Amino acid sequence: MADNPKTNPMNDEDPKSRKDRDIPDRQKVTRKVATVGVGGNIFLAAFKLFAGIFGNSTAMISDAVHSLSDVFATAIAFVGVRLAERDADSDHPYGHERFESVASLALGLILLFTGLAIGYSSLESIATGSYLDTATPSLIALIAAIVSIVAKEGMFWYTRHWARTINSSAFMADAWHHRSDALSSVGALAGIGASMLGFHAGDAIASLVICVIILKVAFDVLKESLSSLTDTACDSAFEHELGDVISNTPGVIRIDDLRTRKFGNKVYVDAEIAVDGSQTLIQAHEIAEAAHDAVESHFDNVKHIMIHENPA
Repeated sequence: MADNPKTNPMNDEDPKSRKDRDIPDRQKVTRKVATVGVGGNIFLAAFKLFAGIFGNSTAMISDAVHSLSDVFATAIAFVGVRLAERDADSDHPYGHERFESVASLALGLILLFTGLAIGYSSLESIATGSYLDTATPSLIALIAAIVSIVAKEGMFWYTRHWARTINSSAFMADAWHHRSDALSSVGALAGIGASMLGFHAGDAIASLVICVIILKVAFDVLKESLSSLTDTACDSAFEHELGDVISNTPGVIRIDDLRTRKFGNKVYVDAEIAVDGSQTLIQAHEIAEAAHDAVESHFDNVKHIMIHENPA
């Protein structure tokens, strides 16, 4: 049975250090991404709120509220990532990776309530006809929407790049939060433009479109975070690749059982392999160790694998 990482006799660095040697310092990355996210969103929220108020655009005010929620979202993502980096202790012997999933869940809830609030306000405006009493949006609101689209799309690609680099579910959720803001600004741009051309309901309808976009992103983020918190199995493609790595280990006759479960941004694996029953316990153990090391060297996101040997 093999359940603990071992030092490779041909290399004095352990599997964890081998995995992490090409990955940038997570603390530096998280600080950098959080700084860009919080700073950018504070600027955009202030600019869009100013443009929405003085440019007579409810859609832009809704978009400003969305950007303001992004400030809290990035802060939560930062805290979640930092907590997930803590070493295992007596209270959390398996580590703290699930704090990232908790942060992603919080981000999803922020998106959900932001979307619902914007949707309620939009529906109320349309149902009561209050949009008819609103002045036509001005050019500054249109400019703010364009600036927001460009800035938020850039923040999406920047955050997604680093989220993939350090394998962070919380920052990936934050990246999609940026993308939802960019998409909502597209809706705001269309609504403001329509209102300026004489279609007065355009601004309110744009806010409603923004609501739908935000709710869709919230659903996706919540679904993924709950998946990581409830021991959901990895997808079939991952398990198939995992099975191939184990099966190709010399001495493994077949795989009797293979189970995976998500643990934050990491994966736990339990496997039973069949080996020649006439071998000694030491020989069977060496085969299991070889399969164990092959999996850890091939998959950076596998944190723990337990392999049990059965006689064929």
